[in-house]
Amino acid sequence: MRESNKDKAYLLGVDIGSSKTHALIADLAGHALGFGAAGCGNYEVVGVEGFMSALQESIQQALHSANVNKKDIGGLGLGISGYDWPSERSIMISAIDSLGLDAKYDFVNDALIGLIAGSSTGWGIGVDAGTGNNVMGRDKSGKIGRITGNSIRCGEFGGAGEMVWRASVAVIYAWTQRGPKTQMTQLFMDAANVSSEEALIEGLAMDQIQLSPLLAKQIFQLASLGDGVALDVVNFTARELAFNVNAVIRQLNFEKLSFEVVMFGSIFKAGEIYLRPFEQTVLDFVAGAKFVQLHVPPVVGAVLLGAEASNLYEPTLRKNLVESTKKLLTKTSLPQHDEG
Repeated sequence: MRESNKDKAYLLGVDIGSSKTHALIADLAGHALGFGAAGCGNYEVVGVEGFMSALQESIQQALHSANVNKKDIGGLGLGISGYDWPSERSIMISAIDSLGLDAKYDFVNDALIGLIAGSSTGWGIGVDAGTGNNVMGRDKSGKIGRITGNSIRCGEFGGAGEMVWRASVAVIYAWTQRGPKTQMTQLFMDAANVSSEEALIEGLAMDQIQLSPLLAKQIFQLASLGDGVALDVVNFTARELAFNVNAVIRQLNFEKLSFEVVMFGSIFKAGEIYLRPFEQTVLDFVAGAKFVQLHVPPVVGAVLLGAEASNLYEPTLRKNLVESTKKLLTKTSLPQHDEG
């Protein structure tokens, strides 16, 4: 006779990212028991085989860490970087089914599990701003709102990569005298190891120089030290990300509601210089937004998604899972939150 779902005592969540993959196992009461990690699992970066390998490696580590057999997993949730469109659904299902887990499951884009992990209600808006940016939301009924998540070519700004691109435009404007001079020119010359402004512009124009998203940190520093052009770049990027949030608010009809905006990713670590214009642009659009930073790994949201998919969600699960995951990761010296 087939086991009922409630006879299976554990939940599994997996966060498949572009820089890392995390797996977390918890019991039905929300006690985190095991953690696993692997490298990039975004199939657009590492291919389907790389996606499956990261999935399997992280899960096997988590099972071993928790001393749990995979046949006892009752619910599985996955947040998958690179999963954006219905046409990709069959690829995800084939990979998940290959795991041999007899568990009910659901999977979403990885931006959505950050929202689920960080929101006290499990709904609202999730904003991911690391190297790139993404915004997703869901309402109380489970309806999803989103942007494309495809960065500059779809007119979506907010992450470090987009900030550096915008800064490179400002540097080019300074060279052509369309815009004012900026210390970012010297910053980029140093990063590209060129000795003249003209060599930098030539390299950018001919696509011979690729500027790292890591330069965003120094752009923030220049902005805080009084470089007006750098500050304009920061403000532009923050406001554009907020416009993405406002679009999702509009899609989900949140304009008259109170709801949480969960923020995660490395860009938000810049502090008030970024948060102030970002939050104000949202608040100018809707008064009911409450901003919260994510302080647990997004994989917590994947576990909660698995509980929802298998009808094993209990009211105390979220609080117990957040608290126990923090304790588990402190013991194992693993990251407490997403680095973006």
